[in-house]
Amino acid sequence: MGKRRIGFSVMEKLKPYLMVAPAMGFLLVFTFYPMVNLVYLSFFDYNLVNPNKKFVAWKNYKTLFLVKRDFLIALQNTAVYTIAVVFLLILFALLFALWFQRDSRLNRFAQTAVFTPHLIAMLSCAMIWSWIMDQNSYGLLNAVLGIFKIPPLRWLNSSSTAMLSVVIVSVWKSIGYYALIILSALKAIPTEIYEAAELDNTPKWRVFFRITLPLLSPQLFFLLITITIGSFKVFDTVRIMTGGGPGSATDVISFYIYRYAFQHFRIGYASAAGTILMIILMVMTAVYFAVLSKRVHYQ
Repeated sequence: MGKRRIGFSVMEKLKPYLMVAPAMGFLLVFTFYPMVNLVYLSFFDYNLVNPNKKFVAWKNYKTLFLVKRDFLIALQNTAVYTIAVVFLLILFALLFALWFQRDSRLNRFAQTAVFTPHLIAMLSCAMIWSWIMDQNSYGLLNAVLGIFKIPPLRWLNSSSTAMLSVVIVSVWKSIGYYALIILSALKAIPTEIYEAAELDNTPKWRVFFRITLPLLSPQLFFLLITITIGSFKVFDTVRIMTGGGPGSATDVISFYIYRYAFQHFRIGYASAAGTILMIILMVMTAVYFAVLSKRVHYQ
C-alpha cells in the first residue's frame, strides 16, 4: 500500500508537466530551435548555392549597419509603416466599437461588413487592391477621380503614395477584427458605473477619458503589442502590391530578409537581418511592459 501511495503521489505531481509536455515540445521544435538557429547562421557566410558554411563572426552585422544603406532604409520604412498602422488601427477600431455599441439593424449589418475583410486572405486582398489602385484609367480609385475631373494618381508607382497605399490596405483588412475585440470589452463594462456618472451629471467627454478608456486599457494594451509585432512582420502586402518599390519606398525588413535569403541566396546575411528584427521586437515588447503596464487598469 505504501508503494502504491508513493507511486500515486508521484504521478499526481507529474501530471501537470505531462499535460503541458506536447505544447512545450512544439514550442521547442518550432519556436525556440529556429530562433537559436537563426542567431547561429548569422555568424556564417552561407548561401544555398554553396552549402559550406564559413565563419565570419560579426561581418554580416557590420555589413548591415556600416556598409549597406538599404537595411537602414528598410528599417526606417518599417518604423513609418508600424507607427501609421498602430495609430490608425487603434483609433478607428475604437471609433467603430463605440459606433457598434448601440444595438440596431444597421449596426449589425455594419459589424458584418467591417469584419468580413478579416476573413479574406491577405493575398487576395492585396491583389484586389492592386487593381483598385491601378494607375491606369480602369483602376477603380482613378476612375472615381476621373468622374470629378481629378487627374489620376500613381498610387503604387509613386514613392509619395506607395507606403500610404500599403497602410490603407492593412488598416482596411484588420479594423473589423480589432473593433470587435474593443466592442466586447465595452459591453463587459458594468452599466452601474455609467449610471453613477450620469447621476453626478458628469460630462460625456469626462466619462470617456476617466471611465471608458481606463477600463479598456487591458484590451488596448493587448492590441498595441499584437499590432506592433504584426506590423514589423508585414510581408505579403508589400510583396504583392509594390515588391518593395518604387525604388525602396516600401522596402520593409521582412521583405528585405526574404529578398536576400531567397533571391540572392545569402542565408547568413539574411539571418543577421532576421536576428536584428527579433531583437527589436523583444526590446519593444519589454519597453511596452515596463512603461505602459503600470497604466493598465483591470476591473
